[in-house]
Amino acid sequence: MIPTREDAFVLLKKHNSDESHIKHARAVEGTMRHFARKMGGDEDLWGVVGILHDIDWEKTMAEPERHCNLAPELLRDAGVGEEIIHAVQSHGWSICSDVEPINDMEKVLFTIDELTGLVITAGLVRPSKSLADLEVKSVKKKWKDKTFARGVNRDIIQKGAEMMGMSLDEVIENTIAAMRPIEKEIGLG
Repeated sequence: MIPTREDAFVLLKKHNSDESHIKHARAVEGTMRHFARKMGGDEDLWGVVGILHDIDWEKTMAEPERHCNLAPELLRDAGVGEEIIHAVQSHGWSICSDVEPINDMEKVLFTIDELTGLVITAGLVRPSKSLADLEVKSVKKKWKDKTFARGVNRDIIQKGAEMMGMSLDEVIENTIAAMRPIEKEIGLG
């Protein structure tokens, strides 16, 4: 089963209460929907995957190696289909999961999960605190500063862009564009 967007948020909030985490899910959802439109994917499916990708995050924070491994149980208990479960597990590939991203949806999720955090942080340090005037070159400048958003795994983003068959600049540009319409919902603007 593919839950509705509303049901996916209810399910996410059943297992997670931190508002910054909910905003992250919204950022990933918006970016997934953008790439689905660009790549000919099912926008609703990709969006739900974006919402649910970190469903087990708060339950596994004390043991990060369990992240993506508790998710299947939580999702199956809610009646969520295996396509979504596989995608959720694949976003932790080579970090905390051995499930490799195999289709476009999974490759995008793998890539942009970390990237959305970097783009948001780059937006927050701008005088405007907005994505409206954020450019790829500004994100790339922050990319080079390893102390900036130090928790963001740049190697994963680079590897993901290669898996997607896109340049890093193109992935960053699309991620910024995807989040501009929802920036107020994710704490910017």
